[in-house]
Parts: sequence; C-alpha cells; structure tokens
Amino acid sequence: MKKWLLFFAFGCVGITTEIFFTAISTVVESMLNNEPISWRLLGFSYIWMFPIYGLIAFFAPIVFRFLLKYPLLLRLFLAAIIIFVVEFISGFLLDQLTGSCPWEYKYGFHIMGYIQLEYLPAWMLFVFIIEKIYKFLDKAFEV
Repeated sequence: MKKWLLFFAFGCVGITTEIFFTAISTVVESMLNNEPISWRLLGFSYIWMFPIYGLIAFFAPIVFRFLLKYPLLLRLFLAAIIIFVVEFISGFLLDQLTGSCPWEYKYGFHIMGYIQLEYLPAWMLFVFIIEKIYKFLDKAFEV
C-alpha cells in the first residue's frame, strides 16, 4: 500500500514540477528573445508523465541506496543521467506505441528528440528535491 501512495504522490509532484518548469521556461524564453511576456504563466505536462514520475516510488529506494556513498553533486549528476535514460526509453516506447513522443525536442542539444541535454542542471535540482520529498514521505507513510 505504501508504494502505491508514494506512486501517486510522485506522479503528482512530477506533473506539478513540469507545469511550473514549462511556465517559467516560457517567460525566460520570451525575455531572451525580447518578446512580450505572457504573465498568465501557462504551463503544461502530459498525462503519460504521471505513471513515469510515479515510478520514482519503486526505483528511488534502489537508486538512493546505491548513490548515497557519493558526494552530493556527483550523486545528483548520476541520478540525472538515470533520469535521462528513463526519459529516453519512455519517449522511445511512447513513440513506438502511439506514433509520436509527447515531448519532442527540436532545438539545442538533444538526442533523437527524446532528451534535452541542456536540462541537466534542472534534472539535478529535481533529484535534490525528490530526494528530500522521498525521505519525508517514506517516514510519513510508515505503518
């Protein structure tokens, strides 16, 4: 039962984080391009991402146990690389199953449109936050 509560929690956290990230990214992009800024702060995500983020509940204990021996920055970097691998595999599988990947990176440094390498610092920050949330929820959901 605890794993499924964590699955739901991380699905929600992941989707919410993505909505904030895309809204803020749009503002930054508008500023860099000297375009009018939409202060509506419209963000978005994909329903497909809910179960993908939910998988954190099942993989976090294994990944965090393995990475705990490393210094913080290296731990965050390695975890972000794992996220890139999951993002690539899930994007590829969704592309094969549905005919397209919901997120399709076309600009910057990307790999086959499935992962955006410039997002490495954002993923590292995400891992830092997820690590804290996981530790908190893991204790909170103990029976």
